[in-house]
Amino acid sequence: MASTPPDQQTTQHDGAAAGDGHAHVELRLPAEGVYATIVRTTAAGLAARLDFTIDEIEDLRIAIGEASALVMPQADPESDLVCRFHLGAGSMTVELETDAIDEPDADRDSFAWQVLETLAEDVDAGSSGGRFRTRFTMRSQVAAGTTGAER
Repeated sequence: MASTPPDQQTTQHDGAAAGDGHAHVELRLPAEGVYATIVRTTAAGLAARLDFTIDEIEDLRIAIGEASALVMPQADPESDLVCRFHLGAGSMTVELETDAIDEPDADRDSFAWQVLETLAEDVDAGSSGGRFRTRFTMRSQVAAGTTGAER
């Protein structure tokens, strides 16, 4: 049986240990654009487990693509992209982070930022300590038991 190298494993941590009762998943991949598909597919699978609708999953996939477009150009060559998925009741917070070439500011005028801000909540991006990070939250109205009228 072949094993996956530790730097390319998907790990799931018991959320109960963190006190919130929800699973958290971390994925580490080379910080190259060709791996964005893996991040989108992982997010879609997790969202399906949270009972997101098909449209909400597609919005999440688009948001992941745009967040990747913000993070990948800032990546130091040979660095990893660390993707964290924090799962809640009808919500998912996604964080994409990599070692940065320098301490860049987030390009809040870019098309990627505009799309991400339209699709997601609590959008944030920036650099600190030699790392560049983008973080956002997606909520499912159906999985959370709300409708658009209550929003």
